[in-house]
Parts: sequence; structure tokens; C-alpha cells
Amino acid sequence: MARITARRAESADSVTLWLQPNGHWAGFQAGQHLNVSAQLDGVRVTRSYSLTNASAADGRLAITVKSVDGGKLSRHLCTGARIGEVLEIGQAFGEMTLPATPQGDWLFLAAGSGITPLISMTRALAKQGMPVPLTLVYWARTRNELCFVDELNKLAAQHANFSARFVLTREPPVGDEAMGRLSEDLIRALVGDVSSQQVFACGPGGFVDSARVALAAAKSFQAEAFSPPPRVIEDTGSVQVTLAASGRTLTLPRGQSLLTALEAEGFKPASGCRMGICNTCACGKSSGVTRHLHTGEFFHEPASALKLCISSASTDLVLDL
Repeated sequence: MARITARRAESADSVTLWLQPNGHWAGFQAGQHLNVSAQLDGVRVTRSYSLTNASAADGRLAITVKSVDGGKLSRHLCTGARIGEVLEIGQAFGEMTLPATPQGDWLFLAAGSGITPLISMTRALAKQGMPVPLTLVYWARTRNELCFVDELNKLAAQHANFSARFVLTREPPVGDEAMGRLSEDLIRALVGDVSSQQVFACGPGGFVDSARVALAAAKSFQAEAFSPPPRVIEDTGSVQVTLAASGRTLTLPRGQSLLTALEAEGFKPASGCRMGICNTCACGKSSGVTRHLHTGEFFHEPASALKLCISSASTDLVLDL
């Protein structure tokens, strides 16, 4: 559990919440996420958020939440949650973290909420005196949606080997801002030669896909998408899904995530990010064939684990639920 101890507006639609966790919290690395849960209208709602602080001497942690249309938890955290409210949190997870001893040249690419894990890593490097050259390029639709601008500019003024560039897609640039969507030409204009760069990219699925193409010549590339890529499955019909632990058998549609299909039938499996990152919805499969909703790949192996949010049923299944 964690209590909200402070809140601060970061942009027109984002707020940072400072949380004081209890003794069960095991800590985190910059760049990781955690699941946050709250009871809203009698229903427990869980979503994943990135930690945005690097560390805190008093043990607190910070999350920066963007209000999303239709997002019950994000809207509550941005507008309804008050200092003193207690939230349920999970342990930190995520593999896009800095090495113990960073070396070489680094390039961070962020779009929208994708800034959140990257600001955590930027702050972590700043606490070390910015030991490696780092460029952060940050996209938003409009200027008032950008977070941490003053802090990033201050860090750039303090550290000669750090630079921050801001790119808008729906508003004319001012000063040294740029405008345009991510492309190889824009990266070349902003960053120059990328062949020595170690890249972390974070943002919507389409942004990450574009970054992967534009940075093909980079030394290394690692990314996390905050929205799933387009689904490629167009299966029809239905299958029988047996929930072994619950003793129930449900008729569910093919081509739809098992998580969504189970929720439509009134079953509420544990879930978090709903994008295949956090593993909260992972469960065992005793028999049957599933299909990955993003790649179209089939999985035939019995006695295997699957993530409900990115898996659909291709045949009758038995799940350990």
C-alpha cells in the first residue's frame, strides 16, 4: 500500500503524485513501472504507470499520470485523488533500465506519456553527474502537453554533455523547438550521425515502430510501446474455454483478447497494463491453441503460460483460472 503525500501539475493534462509506500515495497530501478490499483464505484481498477523519480532519500516514489479520455483510473488520479488517499501498488517491473555502469553515447526518444520512464533514467544519470553523453528528443502534439520542460532545460544548462530537444506535431515551433513526426531525416537534423548511439525509445506503438526504422543504423535499440500495435487477427466463430479452477465453461469469440472476452462474461482476471508488458494477467494453459494478437503467431504447446491481454483462443482451451 502507498499513501499520496503530494501532487503537482506537470502539464495541461498530467499530474505527478508522490507516494509513500509501506514496508512491503522492495524498491525500483530508473525506467521501471508498477501497477496501481484503486476501488472506483465499487470496482477494483488496476493500471500500470512508470516511476518518474530516480530515487528519494525518504523512500517515496513518484508517478506522472496523463488523464486519458475514458480512463477511469487515470482520470481519478489526475482530478479526484487527494493527499492522504491510500492506493494499492505492485512491485516494480520492466527491463528497459540503465546498465550498472553506462558507457558510450545515449539517445532517448519519447512521445507523449513515453517521457515517464525516460525522465526517471535522465534524473538517475543527472544524479551521477551525467557520466555519459545523452540526448533526449521529446515529442508532443502541443506545447502545453509537454512535461518537465523547465527541469530538462535546467539540466541541459548544468551538464555540457546533455541536450534536450522538444518536437511538436500540431503546433508551430518557437525558439529551438522543432516540428514534425519522427523520421530518419528529422533525426539526422536533430541528432546527426546515430551509428554510435545506444537508443531507448518509448511512446505509442506507431511511434516505436517509426523509431525502429529511423534508427536502424544505431549501435543498439531498445523500446517500450505504451499502446499496443494494430491487431492483425480476423478470426471468426467461437470456442469453448474451460476455467479449471473455477469449474466454469464459457463460449468465447475467436480473434478477441481472452482478457476482454472473459471480462465480457463477468469474469474478472487480474490485469494491469493490458499491453503484454506487466505479466499481471499471465495464467497457465493446460490444453488448446492460442494466437498472439499482435504477431498472429500460433502457440500449440500444452502446459504453457500465456498473457490473456494479448492472446486469443484459436481452439477450445483449458485455462488455470
